[in-house]
Amino acid sequence: MSSIKCVGILTSGGDAPGMNAAVRAVTRAAIYNGLEVKAIYRGYKGLITDEIENFRTQNVSNIIQQGGTILKTARCKEFMTPEGRQLAYETLKKHGIDALICIGGDGTLTGARIFASEFDFPIVGIPGTIDNDLFGTDNTIGYDTALNTIMDAVDKIRDTATSHERLFFIEVMGRDAGFLALNGAIATGAEAAIIPEIATENDQLTELIRNGFRKSKNSSIVLVAESPITGGAMALADRVKNEYPQYDVRVTILGHIQRGGSPSAIDRILASRMGAASIDALLEGQRNVMIGIQNDELVYVPFNKAIKNDKPINRELLNTLRILSI
Repeated sequence: MSSIKCVGILTSGGDAPGMNAAVRAVTRAAIYNGLEVKAIYRGYKGLITDEIENFRTQNVSNIIQQGGTILKTARCKEFMTPEGRQLAYETLKKHGIDALICIGGDGTLTGARIFASEFDFPIVGIPGTIDNDLFGTDNTIGYDTALNTIMDAVDKIRDTATSHERLFFIEVMGRDAGFLALNGAIATGAEAAIIPEIATENDQLTELIRNGFRKSKNSSIVLVAESPITGGAMALADRVKNEYPQYDVRVTILGHIQRGGSPSAIDRILASRMGAASIDALLEGQRNVMIGIQNDELVYVPFNKAIKNDKPINRELLNTLRILSI
């Protein structure tokens, strides 16, 4: 515990609103506790290319409101090799870094777990991903902001859908997780959400049509999680055109707009709490854990659990959506 004098911090994987708030919290909590802070640019790639800078409190001034990540992010194939990770370790030693704080999603934590086990190196993870798909935490940094972005976009699309009496499939992010689609559908009053978690249980499109989802409505919105399992919005629209030609169908793919923008208050507070907690964790001797939040309490989740366990969808929300879409 007392051997940690210098902490490195990086962001990796897809950017998420609130990452900068987390960087700010980690930096200032470390300095408050008498630790030196070194920022690593471009994620794990920066460990191999030696893109490292000393951070002081002024380096993180006025960034809490910014989306994206001031530390940049990049994919790094070299870090996936033993030789690349050895180079990364040598860079850490060269700069006197005793522990790492890694902010990112599933891929980021997977890399952290492997690196920590190979070199017996203290690492704490902070869940930063709009997908909200990491086990052991109720919410991830960026999820709330992305959900609000989706809500704003769908509200606008609803105006056009109603004016033209159309069926709109709106594709949202989430990879293989339906959290954004399901909660986005509830928040926008959508008629349905097509998500991968239940795609193997029934034909969600057929069920939607058979339930007479149009009824007395003059427009319909269906949120679709991007996933090979659901087929995505384009594939579903093609099916409707072929199987149910009576519907005038359109597709909107929200794409990377969901990742950007100033973080919401909820994401700023969550990132601040998690960032400060990551330094507490290191000072307590914790390692190879992700900071999570459960019932508004911060918890430590072992990397193995956070990565390997699938985060279940709340099926009560599915029922709520069905009831409210009549």
